[in-house]
Amino acid sequence: MGQGRARGMGWGRRLTIAVPYLWLLLFFLLPFFIVAKISISEPAIARPPYLPVWDSIGAALDHLSAPNLENYAFLFSDALYIDSYLNSLQVAGISTLLTLLVGFPMAYGMARSGPTWRAILLTAVILPFWTSFLIRVYSWIGILKTEGLLNQVLLSLGAITEPLVIHLTPLAVYIGIVYSYLPFMVLPLYSSLEKLDGSLMEAAADLGARPATVFWRVVVPLAMPGVAAGCFLVFIPAVGEFVIPELLGGVSTQMIGRTLWTEFFQNRDWPVASALTVLLVLVLVVPIVIFQRIARRGGTG
Repeated sequence: MGQGRARGMGWGRRLTIAVPYLWLLLFFLLPFFIVAKISISEPAIARPPYLPVWDSIGAALDHLSAPNLENYAFLFSDALYIDSYLNSLQVAGISTLLTLLVGFPMAYGMARSGPTWRAILLTAVILPFWTSFLIRVYSWIGILKTEGLLNQVLLSLGAITEPLVIHLTPLAVYIGIVYSYLPFMVLPLYSSLEKLDGSLMEAAADLGARPATVFWRVVVPLAMPGVAAGCFLVFIPAVGEFVIPELLGGVSTQMIGRTLWTEFFQNRDWPVASALTVLLVLVLVVPIVIFQRIARRGGTG
């Protein structure tokens, strides 16, 4: 009886572990494999707009032995794609830093508040998820445009004499990304700071540490798992962001999401667009895997 129960628990544990792996296989690895296959094909005026590279076993073996990397070489030969990657990484990196600077005090205040206020503040952070992401981005157009709410308020207060030009500028993109992804930074930070043992801060204060020293030497190191999780949750989607740069930045902000959309739907060059996608995934996944291994080794040590 005991062996049967243990065997049942073993199968249940295996099934629980297998479900997320099966999900990743079906909805990440398989689509990525299809995109990678398209990236080594040649464009064609057809439907779909590329020549199949693995229409037979012999052709598949030929492409595996000598894959067609012309699409990848083309990306590195054109400054447009390189600039799109670099600009996307720059915008995502600065936005992640700004989101961290704004989100850490919010999460720390939530974690240090009482149970009643903590529930209210947590609800306020989650509240934007109850509305459409597109509607929230569109609302910033009405706030930031020349005749928008922000300029009207500043002009009525006499703070400015001419309307500020914010809409369709990189500044508007940063504002939109920080606003949209702020909850993804605050929630992991709050989860880490809520578990913080207050006696550690009291002990540091009793030993003569100033409040700033306690914050930097005790609070911040213990909150690093939340900082890392929040930065990943903001940086990864911000790199490939399309809606916010398109609506708030216009042509002044050329990011990789806009370049991908142009290649897929305007130029209909699916092989080049697929190569862009493969490189983008590698740019994002490889550093994350390296970081996790370093963090795991550091935790083991």
